[in-house]
Amino acid sequence: MPTWHYSYRVEDESKIAKAVQLDIPVSIKIMREVVAAIKGLRIGDARKLLEDVIKLKHPIPFKRYKGKQSHKRGLSEKYKWPIGRYPVKAAKYLLKLINQVEANAENKGLDKDKLVILHVAAHKGITLKRWMPRAFGRATPKFRRTSHVEIVVKEA
Repeated sequence: MPTWHYSYRVEDESKIAKAVQLDIPVSIKIMREVVAAIKGLRIGDARKLLEDVIKLKHPIPFKRYKGKQSHKRGLSEKYKWPIGRYPVKAAKYLLKLINQVEANAENKGLDKDKLVILHVAAHKGITLKRWMPRAFGRATPKFRRTSHVEIVVKEA
């Protein structure tokens, strides 16, 4: 199995905590938007935001992959951007990752109430290629895209 290298380099490893999840069954386009929304937040604020997304109370702004998306109430005031969605599946996986990095930080002796997300990035994972048989000997592709997410937190 190949080794994983973080895309963020830090000189002092004692003040940070890291975690990664590989092959998450969520498209990189959706994961990128959710990751951009939680970057720079405190761990508690990021957890509350993701829990509100799961409960369909707070939408995530979609800035790059926004084709044919509807406007959502409350986005214009907070993000100055009206277009958004409720990516529940991506929020559930990111919530697991936040719990993992918080446990890693607690294991290193960092104060978990002061943790700030220093770096979070989504990378393209493998594509699971499946084919659905159709009439007259043809087949339609059913590709499942995955993504890798890495997170680095520091004590503020």
